[in-house]
Amino acid sequence: MKVLITDKINQAAGKILEGTAEVEFIPTLTEDELCEKIKGFDALMVRSQTKVTKKIIEASDCLKIVGRAGVGVDNVDIEAATQKGIIVVNSPDGNTNAAAEHTVAMMLAMSRNIPKAAESTKQGLWERSKFTGVEVFGKTLGIIGFGKIGSHVGKVALALGMKVVVCDPYTSQDIIERFGAKYVKNLDEFWGQCDYITIHTPKTKETTSLINRNTLNRMKKGVRIINCARGGIIDEAALKEAIESGQVAGAAIDVYENEPNIKESPLLNCEGNIVLTPHLGASTAEAQYNVAIDVATQIKEVLSGGSAKSAVNIPALKADLIKPVQDYMQITENLGELVMQISKGNLKTIKISVSGNLAELNVLPLEVAVQKGVFSNISENVNFVNAPIIAKNRGINVITSKLQKDSTFLGSIEVKVVTDEGEYSAVGAMISEHMPRIVKINDYNTSIEAEENMLIVPHENKPSMIAKVATVIGENNININRMQVAQKSTNNDNVSIMIINTDKDVDLLTLEKIDAINGVNEACYIKLKG
Repeated sequence: MKVLITDKINQAAGKILEGTAEVEFIPTLTEDELCEKIKGFDALMVRSQTKVTKKIIEASDCLKIVGRAGVGVDNVDIEAATQKGIIVVNSPDGNTNAAAEHTVAMMLAMSRNIPKAAESTKQGLWERSKFTGVEVFGKTLGIIGFGKIGSHVGKVALALGMKVVVCDPYTSQDIIERFGAKYVKNLDEFWGQCDYITIHTPKTKETTSLINRNTLNRMKKGVRIINCARGGIIDEAALKEAIESGQVAGAAIDVYENEPNIKESPLLNCEGNIVLTPHLGASTAEAQYNVAIDVATQIKEVLSGGSAKSAVNIPALKADLIKPVQDYMQITENLGELVMQISKGNLKTIKISVSGNLAELNVLPLEVAVQKGVFSNISENVNFVNAPIIAKNRGINVITSKLQKDSTFLGSIEVKVVTDEGEYSAVGAMISEHMPRIVKINDYNTSIEAEENMLIVPHENKPSMIAKVATVIGENNININRMQVAQKSTNNDNVSIMIINTDKDVDLLTLEKIDAINGVNEACYIKLKG
């Protein structure tokens, strides 16, 4: 395994990965340079300087995970990574304190004219009246985005005696009001209430140029604006005009539309109260150490076959969701593989039904595991990242339902595929703690472990059938690890199935010989990859 680390990430990341992968630290490269360098690497770890573009992702030949040592991932082409099955992770908590503290520091520095006053004093001047500021006490701080950083800023603001109003469509009114802030339903109601406005959202299609000429004119005259989130959320030319006209009394900006090439930014020549810093929100020794450790640990976990706790393109596989259903993940993937290999025709729909204790849990990770199992039989390089994308692109519906408690098992899951020729199903269950088994294949009841090599042999219920099948298997130098004969719950057609676990692959010739036995009907060899 090989990991490439760039953008001056803390060396602690390399220590975490020792023993798991060979680690190479490099300077920040251009797109073309990284396209050449990325070949042969299983993981890439970056900060904000490196843009992980579609071109770089397509140039990679064995990349499994991209780690962004920070919160934002707008410098990574998430869609391209997902399509190629590459996990993208970040560190949503590692620099929370640093970013929140910088936001508050910028707000206070702007309010009290600290940068200009400091520069004046260093020149030997004493211009107290020139730098008269304003207090934040009693003022209203408007927060757009109430995640970890936004809420931390809100907590400090309340401690400073500010009033806080929040606009965030993803946070409930109850949570915001219990926090001690005022909930504002939409931005139309928000703009005019604020003396200060701070932004804590990612840059998306919806938030690009969120603050523009129109919205600036709808704000209170004399509003002060802080942006330590992402460049491009504010129209820089519009902000410059608003500051110089007096509509905006001040701004504190840490992020820019074109980083690090900001020489063309209109804000550099703005005449007015504006504080500018070079994207320092996460630039503390503690934050850089924390995000390096966090992302390196996730990379190590993924390269070792585990899951990432902060995967941005596979939220279903975050650690807090996986843990309650962990024991079912493997058997669920195996069910997906199994039903596709016993099915005929073109796949139309995947139906998933859970019961028992699973009916009380979030089973989104199991949905992904089913899809991975299903599509691993019909497409190469399928993993937990791109399996749902494959389903969507193929127009295949995935339907999940929860049934009433199953008294037979601790929990069970049925996977059914619907094709243009029929329906095919298998059921997995936890027969006791940490003991998953396949308990049903189509209408046949069984209880067998999911293993790499399995034979399913439908046959007539008559003497010597087991012996005849076993003889063919033995004559072809294949060992039987275990076997069961499964019958339908209402077996009126005199047909059963043998389910046989073998120690190696069953070749086509052996399968044909088994099929040729009088009374055997369409034997099927199942290969489980999970």
